[in-house]
Amino acid sequence: MENYFKKYRPFLLFLGKFLLSYLTLIFFYQLYLNQFDATKFEVDGITQMVANQSGDVLNFFDYKIKLQPHDSESSVRMYLNNVAIVRIVEGCNAVSVMILFTAFIIAFSGKLLQTTIYILFGVLIIHLLNVLRIALLTMGLIHYKAYEHLMHDIVFPLFIYGVVFGLWLIWVNKFSGYDKKTASK
Repeated sequence: MENYFKKYRPFLLFLGKFLLSYLTLIFFYQLYLNQFDATKFEVDGITQMVANQSGDVLNFFDYKIKLQPHDSESSVRMYLNNVAIVRIVEGCNAVSVMILFTAFIIAFSGKLLQTTIYILFGVLIIHLLNVLRIALLTMGLIHYKAYEHLMHDIVFPLFIYGVVFGLWLIWVNKFSGYDKKTASK
């Protein structure tokens, strides 16, 4: 049994760090969400911020978007010419993707300052791409409604998770020091 732990120690450490950080971040995010009353259709502040920023991007491109709270669920509706185009729910704010990204970086952590800066950089990139994703998806739905399923369920998730995967690869290969640790063995 001891030989087993020695042999798989790097993997078990990675798994333990990943699970501990992921569950901890999910726990605190859930505490944050519990502050908002879903029975009163309250929208959490992060989702509202993402909706506002996505609306700002669209308004910059002269779409004349208006945002309003949904009257029968916890979400924000985005309107163009008094027609609801999209609704932005808690799952659209990309926090779950940011948590997954962060847990992976912590599991392959390097130096504390470098790890912290990379996590902040990655979360910022994910946030900006998510705001852009919602704006582009809204534009797509305005002009190509028939492709809603393709855009919402396939293209944009593939893009955002592809970027996260790319950020992970950069971290592991350039910054975490993992490649140096495994090369010396």
